[in-house]
Amino acid sequence: MPFAGLAKREYAGAALRLALGWTFLWAFLDKTLGLGYATSSENAWVNGGSPTSGFLAYATAGPFSGLFQDFSGNTTVDVLFMLALLMLGVALVLGIGMKIAAISGSALMLLMWSSRLPPENNPILDDHIVYLIALILLALIGSGQWFGLGKWWLEQPWVKKFPILE
Repeated sequence: MPFAGLAKREYAGAALRLALGWTFLWAFLDKTLGLGYATSSENAWVNGGSPTSGFLAYATAGPFSGLFQDFSGNTTVDVLFMLALLMLGVALVLGIGMKIAAISGSALMLLMWSSRLPPENNPILDDHIVYLIALILLALIGSGQWFGLGKWWLEQPWVKKFPILE
C-alpha cells in the first residue's frame, strides 16, 4: 500500500506546510519590498504603495465587488492584510499555532475567494479554496509537529491555557 508508513505522511504533511508557509511569506516579502514579481519596487509597501489597492480597486468582481472596492487603499485593511500574510507564513513555516493559523487563514482565503465571484477559471473553485482546505488539513493532522516547532509549542503554558493557540 503506497504511503502506508507514518514517516511518508510526516514528510508529505511537512512539505505541504512549508510550501504553503513560504507562499504566504513570499507574498508578504514581495508586497513589502517590491521584489519585482507581483509587486514592482515603486509600488512596494516600504515605498508608500498600498498592498491591497490595485487588486481591490480593479480586480474584484461579482456581488461583493463594491464592498471590496470601498476598502481599496484603506491603511487599516493594508496593515491587517500584511499582518495576516506574515503571521500565516511564520506559523506555517515554524509549525506553531496551527489551529489559529487554519482558522484565520481560512477566513482570509474565503474573503479573497469571495472578492472575485465567480472565479475566473472554474465556476466554484479556485486556488483560495484549495489553500483553505489545505490549511484545515494541516491543522487536523498536526503537521506542525513534523520538522517544525509544533511539539515544543504544544508544551508551552500559554498554549495549554488557550487551546486556540494550538
